[in-house]
Amino acid sequence: MKPIKVGLLGIGTVGSGTFNVLKRNQLEITRRAGRSIEIAMVADLNVERARELTNGECEVVNDANLVVSNPDIDIVIELIGGYGIAKDLVMKAIANGKHVVTANKALLATHGNDIFKAAEEKGVMVAFEAAVAGGIPIIKALREGLTANRIQWIAGIINGTTNFILSEMRDKGLDFATVLKQAQELGYAEADPTFDIEGVDAAHKATIMAAIAYGIPMQFDKAHVEGITKLQASDIRYAEELGYRIKLLGISKRTEAGIELRVHPTLIPEKRLIANVEGAMNAVLVHGDAVGATLYYGKGAGSEPTASAVIADLVDITRLATADPEHRVPYLAFQSNSLSDLPVLPMSEIVTSYYLRMHVADKPGVLADVTRILADLTISIDAMLQKEPAEGETQTDIIILTHQTKEKNIVAAIEKIEKLDSVFGAVTKLRLEELS
Repeated sequence: MKPIKVGLLGIGTVGSGTFNVLKRNQLEITRRAGRSIEIAMVADLNVERARELTNGECEVVNDANLVVSNPDIDIVIELIGGYGIAKDLVMKAIANGKHVVTANKALLATHGNDIFKAAEEKGVMVAFEAAVAGGIPIIKALREGLTANRIQWIAGIINGTTNFILSEMRDKGLDFATVLKQAQELGYAEADPTFDIEGVDAAHKATIMAAIAYGIPMQFDKAHVEGITKLQASDIRYAEELGYRIKLLGISKRTEAGIELRVHPTLIPEKRLIANVEGAMNAVLVHGDAVGATLYYGKGAGSEPTASAVIADLVDITRLATADPEHRVPYLAFQSNSLSDLPVLPMSEIVTSYYLRMHVADKPGVLADVTRILADLTISIDAMLQKEPAEGETQTDIIILTHQTKEKNIVAAIEKIEKLDSVFGAVTKLRLEELS
């Protein structure tokens, strides 16, 4: 049978991994796909390097438009990244009747609705397993493996850079800036790590997972996004004393009022498996009504782990290329005419528990004033930790864990607490999820 011809846009870390794994495991992949899959063209600005990486085994060009317009190419793999030229090339490939595989979470989270609409109209497939959690097959699990379930919530460690930083802060008691510098030296963090440490990368991925889990359009602009840059080593230490670990989580929940979609540092009970995911690893916890909680763990980045997901998409497309488009798995798991209009809730309406740390005067009555404010806003206390002041000091820290309440209630309480004469500086607020 005629082989499937693939055009590769970008042969950097993931692109070279894709080329190498596809070549190394060619026989195994062909047996799984039913026909051979060959990378016939590569587009990269560094043509000389691309030719070295491909050993002259395919055509190399410096203009990606030559790939997406080539009538012999069946599938285009987009590994350029970003929102600009990558979107133009994907849309051109679709318009030319080509299937698309992409690892570009930013592109899908922001423009996925337009891309999927164009692909549906043209009768081609867009596959994106590699866009979320690298080599972990979480997209396939949500879209197919858990299709019998009403997904209730998802919580994921979906950015390896931030998880490495938080693990090092906890293990070594170092501050954020010190560990970030180490992460950059070790290659875990980019020279400009903004998307990672500010939570944007995780929010792109959480947006994609939420769309598939609940059958809603991509709505990245409605996600609440907080990073780890303001996290203090003392908070990691206090959380541990209370039996919790702090992780940057991408969280989505189905509620009667709508969908929660948020990324932020989160306290998790240390007995949970996901709380013990360390270093640059990823993990996603999915709760379905029939299956209960399922955990997916593995490498969330890297050349060959991500290539594993890219090639899995190539195999899926190859298997289904001749199938009636009406009977293919929908991009967002649900049929396009059956997407839900459930709103994404504003952060003020989400319900969770909270960790509050306040620096206060070490004198009688301070705690009574704080608890009175919480009680007035119907916020109940679950646990409390009051630190002894250092010798000669007249100020100390109080840490409070609350039961579940609305975000707007805790914000109102903090505003009042910060006005107390006995409270110094801003109150630190972190969210807490039991994930039970």
